[in-house]
Amino acid sequence: MKKHIVVLTGAGMSAESGIKTFRDADGLWEGHDVMEVATPEGFRANPELVLDFYNQRRRQLFEVEPNAAHYNLVKLEEDYKVSIITQNVDDLHERAGSTNVIHLHGELLKSRSIMDEFTFFDCKTDIKIGDVCPKGYQLRPHIVWFGEAVPMIDRAMEICESADILVIVGTSMQVYPAAGLMHYVPQGTSIYFIDPKPSIASKHNLTVIPETATIGLERLIKILN
Repeated sequence: MKKHIVVLTGAGMSAESGIKTFRDADGLWEGHDVMEVATPEGFRANPELVLDFYNQRRRQLFEVEPNAAHYNLVKLEEDYKVSIITQNVDDLHERAGSTNVIHLHGELLKSRSIMDEFTFFDCKTDIKIGDVCPKGYQLRPHIVWFGEAVPMIDRAMEICESADILVIVGTSMQVYPAAGLMHYVPQGTSIYFIDPKPSIASKHNLTVIPETATIGLERLIKILN
């Protein structure tokens, strides 16, 4: 039976494809306060602004491609069972060819109605005011905003509980509940943390690889082989 590698990915995974990380150094997201564009309250206050914000993010997605880091995770599937748990809302893991991806924070290419968080619709074009679901309710991006429940977190915990190896790449693991997932892997599990500016050092079963996602995953494959 193949060993099970669980990979937790964040914004740094897609940054080398040209997708900006969640927040710039000034704390703004594409020039916006996150409370304006990433909360239910922001959507109620100015739904047009929020829809336009995600419409722009969705359009940008069609202008970028998976990078070497995405393809190296696909390569791992040759020798391992690989489960990817991502905080990213893009589809670059899937486009690269990864077969088992869970999106904790939703997906840009899906929409849902404001009244039903469990029914999703494919969404490759802009969402506008007046676009409604079959029941007549306004559509919104299928994005988990601040203050909303993370529907996939329980499934992610279950996956981590069966990990033989845990890889954390492109995320500082500061955002909860995602940050708590590393505590669900079995005790003694080998953990690899890939970050160009790591805030922690290697110890015991934790190996820090101080590199970007593309270089770090290249090094990881050599370590595992």
